[in-house]
Amino acid sequence: RALQQELKSIQKEPLEGFTVSLVNDNLFEWEVAIFGPPNTLYQGGYFKSHIKFPSDYPYSPPSVRFATKMWHPNIYENGDVCISI
Repeated sequence: RALQQELKSIQKEPLEGFTVSLVNDNLFEWEVAIFGPPNTLYQGGYFKSHIKFPSDYPYSPPSVRFATKMWHPNIYENGDVCISI
């Protein structure tokens, strides 16, 4: 339910520089496109990522993987995002 509300919120008020779509109409899999913000190393870039949400979201975190190759200290070479909390 929380995930459905988050998606509705993003669709109602899109975030600048991001697009979100469902993968195969599956609420638990999102494809996200990020447009590199101006005045950054990523300016002009187009970065695709895939987010998988667990069934117990928001109690467990989603997994995020970038399909687009890039350098970032929290992104492994295979595209997996690592954020230590």
